[in-house]
Amino acid sequence: MTEWQNTVVPMDMTIEQAVKTIDSSSMQIALVTDETGRLVGTITDGDIRRGILRGIGLQEPVVLIMNANPTILPEQTESGVILSLMRIKQIRHIPLVDHEGRLTDLKCFDDLVRPARKDNWVVIMAGGLGTRLSPLTDTTPKPLLHVGGKPLLETILENFIASGFVNFYLSVNYKSEMVESYFQDGSRWGVQIRYIRENQRMGTAGALSLLEELPEEPLLVMNGDLLTKVSFNQLLEFHQSHKSQATMCVRNYEYQVPYGVVNVDKHHLVGLVEKPKQHYFVNAGIYVLNPEVIRQIPQNVFYDMTTLFEALMADKQETCVFPLREYWLDIGRMDDYERANGEYAEVFA
Repeated sequence: MTEWQNTVVPMDMTIEQAVKTIDSSSMQIALVTDETGRLVGTITDGDIRRGILRGIGLQEPVVLIMNANPTILPEQTESGVILSLMRIKQIRHIPLVDHEGRLTDLKCFDDLVRPARKDNWVVIMAGGLGTRLSPLTDTTPKPLLHVGGKPLLETILENFIASGFVNFYLSVNYKSEMVESYFQDGSRWGVQIRYIRENQRMGTAGALSLLEELPEEPLLVMNGDLLTKVSFNQLLEFHQSHKSQATMCVRNYEYQVPYGVVNVDKHHLVGLVEKPKQHYFVNAGIYVLNPEVIRQIPQNVFYDMTTLFEALMADKQETCVFPLREYWLDIGRMDDYERANGEYAEVFA
C-alpha cells in the first residue's frame, strides 16, 4: 500500500481517528471516500482546528469538518500543471481521480518542490531557573537536560530546522555559559544562532526588547521547556493569512468538577448537573509576533507575553489564537520530565 492510500478514511470515521491518520502520515491530510472509493471530501490540519474552535467534538464524524469541495484533477494530469495550480490556489494537496470520481492518487506540494528556507527569526526562551526540576537543574540548565538521549533545546532547534528555519536567538540567563558552549554559533546544525543575554528576570516577553535589531518578517517565539510536534509552517501561514499582529498557540484544557453542580435562581433549584466537564483554551507558550509588535515592549523591564497580548487587545489590534492538536508537553515538573523521556521515542522517532 502506498503512503497516500494510508490517508484514506471512511465517511463514518470519527474526527479523533482522522487526527491519528493525519499525524501518522507525512502527507498531513485525510481523504474521505464513500463505499465505492469516490472522493467526497478532504480534511487538513486547518479543518480540524476550525472544528475545534467551533466546538465540534472529536467523537463526531469527519463529515462535519471536511472540505466537501476540494480542488481535484484528472489522474493523467502532468506534475507541472499540478504544481502550477497549487501555487495559484495556495494549496498543498491535490487528489487525482478517475472519470467516475474514484480516488487514484494524491499529489503533495512538498513532494514536488524542496522545502523553502524561512528567514523568519525564531527566539527560544531558554533562561529559566528550572527550580521545580531540582536537583537536576542544580548543575545543569533545564534546556540542556537530556530527553530522549539529547538536550531538550536541541530537539526544539531541530524541529524548527526541519521546517526550514535557519535564524535563531536563544535567550539565556541561568548557567548561560553552558548553553552557549553547547550550541555556539549554530554552524554544527547549518544555521545561525545568536544570543540574548538577560542579566535580570525579564518575563516571557521582556527579553525581546534586547534584540540587536528588529526583524523584517514575523518572529516566532517559543518557551524553551516545551516538547511539541506542532507544524511551525502551518502556524506561520495561519498568522499571515489572518493578518494577525500577534498569534498565540492555545491548547484545549478539560477539567471535570468532582461534584454534582447545582444551578439556582435566587432560592429556587433550577437544575442539576452531575460532575460536569469544563473546557478552556490555555496558553501553550508558542507565539508569532509582527515586527511592529516588538516595538511596543518596554525596554529592560519584566514583561510577560500575556501582558503584551492584553495591551494589543486594549489597543484593538488584531490578535489570533492557533489551537494545537499535536503532541505538546510542558516540562516543568519532575513527573513531566519522566513522562517526556518515556514518550520521546514514540513521538519523535
